[in-house]
Amino acid sequence: MATDGVFADGDWVESKDQDPEGEVRLTQLADVGEGVFRDRSNRFLNAATADRLRCTYLEPGDVLIARMPEPLGRACLFPGSDRPAVTVVDVRILRPGKSGVFNRWLMWAINSPQVRQQIREYQTGTTRKRISGNNLAKVKIAVPPLAEQHRIVEALEEQLSRLDAGASTLTLARKRLDGLRKRILVSSVPDELPRSWEMSTVEQVGTLELGRARNPDWHHGPEMRPYLRVANVFEDRIDTTDVMEMDFSGVWEKYRLYPGDVLLNEGQSPHLVGRPALYRGFPENVAFTNSLIRFKAGKGVIPEWALLVFRSHLHSKRFMREVRITTNIAHLSAKRLKAVEFPVPPLAVQENLVQRCDELLSGVAAMDREVSNGLRRATGLRTALLERAFTGRLVSQQPDEEPASLLLDRITAERAAQPRTQRTRKTTAKRAAKTVVPRASAPAHSAPEPTPAPALAVQQEFDL
Repeated sequence: MATDGVFADGDWVESKDQDPEGEVRLTQLADVGEGVFRDRSNRFLNAATADRLRCTYLEPGDVLIARMPEPLGRACLFPGSDRPAVTVVDVRILRPGKSGVFNRWLMWAINSPQVRQQIREYQTGTTRKRISGNNLAKVKIAVPPLAEQHRIVEALEEQLSRLDAGASTLTLARKRLDGLRKRILVSSVPDELPRSWEMSTVEQVGTLELGRARNPDWHHGPEMRPYLRVANVFEDRIDTTDVMEMDFSGVWEKYRLYPGDVLLNEGQSPHLVGRPALYRGFPENVAFTNSLIRFKAGKGVIPEWALLVFRSHLHSKRFMREVRITTNIAHLSAKRLKAVEFPVPPLAVQENLVQRCDELLSGVAAMDREVSNGLRRATGLRTALLERAFTGRLVSQQPDEEPASLLLDRITAERAAQPRTQRTRKTTAKRAAKTVVPRASAPAHSAPEPTPAPALAVQQEFDL
């Protein structure tokens, strides 16, 4: 890195330091994507506070590196802003300066699998992984000649733009498939019933029961049994990865599930209340708790039709009209559910409609799997492109170009010739705030003096 570069963490800006009316933007981890500045944050501080905190001001083209996941070490370029901007302490600022290292090449290099692997080797933490600024400085990147850096970026971004366009098309297709799935479910139960159908209520066509309340005293006992709760019941799917147990002594038969029982979420986010699943006998010998409502279909209704009706109500938002919200959780009581309308066609029609709906949903699921496979392939291709770009296999190498070693030798000599100065953070915010930095353009006036780059060893590699 050249002596006019910057390699420093962002600033420790606490909540008390922020000001919604401030003229200095505080960029955050959420803004840093993989190769893209996401522009998601909306935090500010005033110039006086930035002056007191001696903040490091960003310049267009600065490489921002996330020191926390997800993923750890992702990097993007700061595009500029309509006001002075700083960043938080968990974002590392890398400004190559006049080092002869192309900042866009450097940003993509940091996002490459080779560099990410190094970053993972230096990560620390248990619950939340992170990498310190000192460890980040140990990461090494092999540097090609400057002209080759530009060729790499041009070729890489051309291929990535095509790949991103394809991934966007697949993502849109997934969204449309989700809409198609909902339309199939809602249209399976018509608004205007044929003459052979009857309109009943949930209470008239079956029985509703709440599961057993949980109690700490029942965590141990002579009759420990597995039970299902809201976390296990998804739409038409029961997740068995986290099934818990408690003592059901004397009450096992009351709360035991049988194949054909339909379970509905009693308490959940408003748009998920009433989410139903059909218990088909797995896991075996399992009960349910009072976060779920059990529906047992009566004579004249098959369980699969009941499931289809409830799924239709879920996606038509019929259940949302019956919920009551307490402490941010919506509840659908068994009493209110009993009065919800329930159409009943003849049994043969129920079976035909269920079969037709299953066939349509199976087709949608097959297309969704193809979309998922395509997105996975796109992710793999992206990784492969980055790997090839930074192992010299994406563009041709020109033997007549100046070796990067000569460039790095000049940087080393330049550092050696510089007088030793005490490292400081940045010039005052008052001075920087006078400079309005247009997006993706250079500052209109002189930018604040950069934090001097650390004296890192430079060999045939570029040290972060």
